[in-house]
Amino acid sequence: VQLQASGGGLVQAGGSLRLSCAASGRTFSSYVMGWFRQAPGKEREFVAAISRIGGTAYTADSVKGRFTISRDNAVNTMILQMNSLKPEDTAIYYCAASSDSAVARTARRYDYWGQGTLVTVSS
Repeated sequence: VQLQASGGGLVQAGGSLRLSCAASGRTFSSYVMGWFRQAPGKEREFVAAISRIGGTAYTADSVKGRFTISRDNAVNTMILQMNSLKPEDTAIYYCAASSDSAVARTARRYDYWGQGTLVTVSS
């Protein structure tokens, strides 16, 4: 599967952004999908993940209540709605696909990665 993330940009603190991940190739609904982010000088960290049909989703404690993950298997797309953004949310955001049946929250469980989209939150 090929993944293409988009929707990043520059936003003021308190603002919102909507990231999209478009998938092509093998059946999108076969994959657990996730978002990860990497800030300058820091390791890649888990943001959110969603099960194959969207019935189960997890978000990191740092974004809980502010970020919402969703997917639409009919159009092979995953969305990360980010509200109440903070400067510490500044990072490159990556979408990823996992062949595992369980919803994974560690990067090593993901097999395919998109190229990343930069989110910058100014204070």
